[in-house]
Amino acid sequence: MTENIFEKIKNINEYGQEFWSARDLYKLLGYTEYGKFLPAIERAKEACKNSGQGVEVHFAHLSDMVPIGSGAERSVENFSLSRYACYLIAQNGDPRKEEIARAQTYFAIQTRRQEVQELQIEDSKRVFLRDEMKEHNKELAQAAKSAGVINHANFQDFGYMGLYGGLRQKDIHSKKKLNKTDAILDHMGSEELAANLFRATQAAAKLKRENIFGQRNASLAHFNVGKKVRQTIRELGGTMPEHLPTPENVKESRKRLKKSPGKLLST
Repeated sequence: MTENIFEKIKNINEYGQEFWSARDLYKLLGYTEYGKFLPAIERAKEACKNSGQGVEVHFAHLSDMVPIGSGAERSVENFSLSRYACYLIAQNGDPRKEEIARAQTYFAIQTRRQEVQELQIEDSKRVFLRDEMKEHNKELAQAAKSAGVINHANFQDFGYMGLYGGLRQKDIHSKKKLNKTDAILDHMGSEELAANLFRATQAAAKLKRENIFGQRNASLAHFNVGKKVRQTIRELGGTMPEHLPTPENVKESRKRLKKSPGKLLST
């Protein structure tokens, strides 16, 4: 019953993302006026900020046009709320209200389900991309060897420097605050792994396609490919790889996926 109430007012935007209208939600939470609901939204926004989440992402301010009679309309303030935003609002509401208590239970359960689902998706992508990275690094190493590369570690450094704005492997390792035995690729999220996979595949292809030969020429080619990938990320408004979060070892993702069979992306 409770689920149907909150699911009934849920909306889906053009990108397939779910959201709730604050002006629909406040009535179900027992508030008699929208204005009295705004303090709960402000407290929730503060909690969102303190948790390190993007407030604008979860609380999108907007204006709605509502009819006022005789075909006329006026603009009213509203918020497009994510499921997480609804959860925070419920948590910052008056628990003495029965409606708030129901909402707290519902959104707590649903938010946790969403977190678990998102973690499974990320685990699946990380494991898949890490395995792909392993195979394509072998292909890159073979292409580099055919191109006359002798110092492979130096060759790899050039690719990383292009992609990471001048950082070498040891610099990335240090920035991620990893132990000496940790591999940097094992502590990359799916977004960072995907960028490195693109670098590796395109560098190998470039060496072969252009018949590049010699340590210096091959290293410069690898650097330029990495730099081009970085430029593309910047043009798309993405986060530079050195600023992406450092997750736990991908081994932990593998462990979780073994406990949830069928979650691994198909190759």
